[in-house]
Amino acid sequence: MSQRQVLQVFEQYQKARTQFVQTVAELATRPQNIETLQNAGVMSLLRPLLLDIVPTIQQTSALALGRLANYNDDLAEAVVKGDILPQLVYSLAEQNRFYKKAAAFVLRAVAKHSPTLAQAVVDCGGLDALVISLEEFDPGVKEAAAWALGYIARHNGHLSQAVVDAGAVPLLVLCIQEPEVALKRIAASALSDIAKHSPELAQTVVDAGAIAHLSQMILNPDAKLKRQVFSALSQISKHSVDLAEMVVEAEIFPSILVCLRDPDEYVRKNVTTLMREITKHTPELSQLVVNTGGVAAVIDYLGECQGGVRLPGIMMLGYVAAHSENLAMAVIVSKGVPQLAICLSEESEDHIKAATVWAFGQIGRHTPEHARAVAAAHVLPKLLALYMDPDSSEDLQIKAKKALKSILQKCTHLPALEPLLYEAPSNILKHVVYQFSKVLPHDSKARRLFVTSGGLKKVQEIKADVGSALQEYINSINNCYPEEIVRYYSPGYSETLLERIDKYQPV
Repeated sequence: MSQRQVLQVFEQYQKARTQFVQTVAELATRPQNIETLQNAGVMSLLRPLLLDIVPTIQQTSALALGRLANYNDDLAEAVVKGDILPQLVYSLAEQNRFYKKAAAFVLRAVAKHSPTLAQAVVDCGGLDALVISLEEFDPGVKEAAAWALGYIARHNGHLSQAVVDAGAVPLLVLCIQEPEVALKRIAASALSDIAKHSPELAQTVVDAGAIAHLSQMILNPDAKLKRQVFSALSQISKHSVDLAEMVVEAEIFPSILVCLRDPDEYVRKNVTTLMREITKHTPELSQLVVNTGGVAAVIDYLGECQGGVRLPGIMMLGYVAAHSENLAMAVIVSKGVPQLAICLSEESEDHIKAATVWAFGQIGRHTPEHARAVAAAHVLPKLLALYMDPDSSEDLQIKAKKALKSILQKCTHLPALEPLLYEAPSNILKHVVYQFSKVLPHDSKARRLFVTSGGLKKVQEIKADVGSALQEYINSINNCYPEEIVRYYSPGYSETLLERIDKYQPV
């Protein structure tokens, strides 16, 4: 065989290998092909090609493996069991930028599925290799490495701490200062995934100077970047008063309120989530948000959206109102109660309804004035209906009951309470009757209205145990009226009158 023929054989072999890895990489992009590829044993065929002498074959085989591992945890586990990870980790330090991107993609695809698979990436030395890649000149390599680090960190505090211990945080903070928007996004996302697990991890992110750089990007025109920025600031703020104050001190207010009108709904949701995480800590932080117009802006936001994106805004109003009478009144004055009532009637998901009834409870529990504002929005019958509805989730029922009780205990607006006399079960009814027993002795107009509306008649029909608190409240109400009036509205009184007519003998 001549030298030319030998070269032709090698050339054909190289073409065949190239065509094979390219075809597998292409087939792996379509879910319907994955099972067939898996059954054909493609993993074991791709592994030796990671060590191929031709760089493009190496890169494409890594890309194919990444796409397969990305599909499900079984294939990701096959990558781990096939001892492919050590080879990829070694190559991250040795190969060109194209291969490094493909190798980091495989590590990310494996790590994303579960803490166990992410730990496998850590155990094979993946963290150190990925952190070194963050110092590469090529932004694409940095982006691939940051993405993989974020996927490892997101699972739990232990893995997140491993990412921190590998020295990733300062380099991720440098990445958010790079000019490439895609790199900024992924680095901000990774910082968010690290900060979310504990105050200590969030403090590590803060100590690296992340807040100052993140806060400078809140008005960036790129929507996907803003999503990640607000997510990271939220994950930092949620842990403690000190961390929330550090975020606020970066002068994000009132600038972030502009983003409540952003065309991207997830930007708007993440801004509201950040405000929720700040306001939940102290009255002072809530007051700052109120003073910058934050409450009114969130109420407007609730009127312009629907579904799950409403949830953080609803909770934020509840947190603000929970702190003090004045802050709850700020929510009322900003027309928060009617908007929450609209949310309650429009939303079908129980967890959103549960958050809304909780917010009503926080607004109405302070004083009679607060309770009246909630009652005037015709909310109390809705809360009762949700509590009594067997289709309501247990959490919704508990929150509706608690909100009802806390509002009823302050409510002296009797017209709003009266419908509950006819519908409420005994454990709620006693709170309703108690409010009437407190107000009627001191209000002659209310006493008259209570008779003409049928309220007094309804009270007489209530069956209460002798000596119970409910019976005492009924007695207190009856003591507000002449005895003959009470008798007149008592059940069976008409029969008594008819008996007297039967027995009466005219003179």
